[in-house]
Amino acid sequence: MEYSCRGIHLKFVIAMFFVHFYAGTSVYATEEVIARETKARVAILGVFHFTNPGLDVVKTKQINVLEPENQAYLDSFSMRIASGLRPTKVLIECHRKNQASMEDKFLRYLDGTYQLGVNEIYQLGFRVAKASNASIICFDEREVQWQASDMTAYMKEHDLQAQARSDRGIQDITKILNEMHSELSLKDILIALNSEELDRLNKSLYMSTNDVGAEINFLGADATASWWHRNFRMYANIQKAAVAGERVLVIGGQGHTAILRDMLEDDLQRQTHLLKPYF
Repeated sequence: MEYSCRGIHLKFVIAMFFVHFYAGTSVYATEEVIARETKARVAILGVFHFTNPGLDVVKTKQINVLEPENQAYLDSFSMRIASGLRPTKVLIECHRKNQASMEDKFLRYLDGTYQLGVNEIYQLGFRVAKASNASIICFDEREVQWQASDMTAYMKEHDLQAQARSDRGIQDITKILNEMHSELSLKDILIALNSEELDRLNKSLYMSTNDVGAEINFLGADATASWWHRNFRMYANIQKAAVAGERVLVIGGQGHTAILRDMLEDDLQRQTHLLKPYF
């Protein structure tokens, strides 16, 4: 009997194990080391939007990143990322059509004629890119959005239980985030936004309504898929930038990074660089 894991036959896996085990410093081991070293390293940093446009479903009050203590932390945090990851590219959450204008701002920041804006694109992205001599790249994709209006209308008319689940989920996350911003330091907020627990909580919002209309029209599943669709496109932009040999920092809203982290974990052509030591 043959067993398989993700399409890879167990016999093949066992055979390759023995090849590498007995090869020692042979050509097989050497090729494995080279492949590992040339893989792009990708670090994903989830953030709240420092200038909140109010477009997210979850509405929160937030900490002021321009206060002197927070500015000092952003300086030191950026330097730790720059010296630890040494990124060659910094990907920021702006639409690709704005690439030229972002590059112009970045060049003016480098020569001292542009003062950093409040947005995390500038406060973190520009800081890290300057400290590491990296390029900046816009990787957002906005042509595909979360398409939930049909699902929302259906819930109000036909599935009040799902509506209540969704409302509770939004209320719970809103409460958690508001408490974070009122009680925690900027450092601790960023640590929380990059935790597995908050990532799962964020994604659970979509799972809570994924079955809406499943017996008729799959409006819930289609709404969920539309949000993953946008993030798949954003991850495609990451893949285009994170080619072999590159070291890439990705900065995005936590609603995106919660999903992008899963995609990176399953991407065998790239390896994850953890940011935990730098906070």
